[in-house]
Amino acid sequence: MDLLNTLVDKGLRRELPTRDEALAVLATSDDDVLDVVAAAGKVRRHWFGRRVKLNYLVNLKSGRCPEDCSYCSQRLGSRADILKYTWLKPDQASQAAAAGLAGGAKRVCLVASGRGPTDRDVDRVSDTIKAIKDRHEDVEVCACLGLLSDGQAERLRAAGADAYNHNLNTSEATYGDITTTHTYADRVDTVQKAHAAGLSACSGLIAGMGETDEDLVDVVHALRALDPDSVPVNFLIPFEGTPLAKEWNLTPQRCLRILAMVRFVCPDAEVRIAGGREVHLRTLQPLALHLANSIFLGDYLTSEGQAGKADLEMIADAGFEVEGAGEVTLPEHRAPAGTRTDLVAVRRRGAGTELAPNA
Repeated sequence: MDLLNTLVDKGLRRELPTRDEALAVLATSDDDVLDVVAAAGKVRRHWFGRRVKLNYLVNLKSGRCPEDCSYCSQRLGSRADILKYTWLKPDQASQAAAAGLAGGAKRVCLVASGRGPTDRDVDRVSDTIKAIKDRHEDVEVCACLGLLSDGQAERLRAAGADAYNHNLNTSEATYGDITTTHTYADRVDTVQKAHAAGLSACSGLIAGMGETDEDLVDVVHALRALDPDSVPVNFLIPFEGTPLAKEWNLTPQRCLRILAMVRFVCPDAEVRIAGGREVHLRTLQPLALHLANSIFLGDYLTSEGQAGKADLEMIADAGFEVEGAGEVTLPEHRAPAGTRTDLVAVRRRGAGTELAPNA
């Protein structure tokens, strides 16, 4: 297929696909899905080899969010049956993180519900980061606390945070349909604040909310323009008690096409399969590893994930390997904007030393 050959060539050169080319990937038939996976897999292997990075979520504060994001079980007015609690203490969060790290996770993602952190919240999270890094010096820590105010990204960076996550979620044109309590521009601003503070920016999307192919392509092109180091791809879990409870729009094949499109548009970024992979990819999860080089290990914020042992077996059975703590996740040209662990690994290899193949 000429389209796929073109996209592979562009991916190896980090050249942006056109909007029509990205739309064409989403429009391919189920009969062609293996060809699409094989093509995008060439791009994934060129930049990341057969390594799979493991990430682990620690939910620092759950529920009672004042925002009205339609997809979220923690939203204002949600009737979803979820656990609700206030801030975990630093030692509690550190113990929770240790469970994921013991399973092979390289990055810990510290998440808290809410519009955004207060300065006191930043102090709390800073203490938690210190508690984790005191026990696990080389671990990457990513914070996900909502919209950032001026100076907060710098404070998190000074406390030892390596990255900050804030997803765009959907296209600018349809953002107001899923959230009214903040704007798409607010989200872009927070990603830019993280970048400016020297944090590795992490920003992605949620598929399956009733969006069009055009919406998906628009948000992924917007992400490419923001240039995050990692791009989480979430697949909507339609929680009962939320406005999107009846939005079951995804098939495993469509999920694979979405991941392939993201890989072609963001060829050298860490593409992470995030929430909903077990629900929507189901038995095709191993194929998704040919597209994404990063997954979450274990549970998500308010939903259960696949058992960690099953994840590790899936990775091995599919012919992939778990990325080690001393390995560099990002390609060499991205390392200066990458995580602190990546920078340490680069320094340890020594000036002029080649990085691992396809690193």
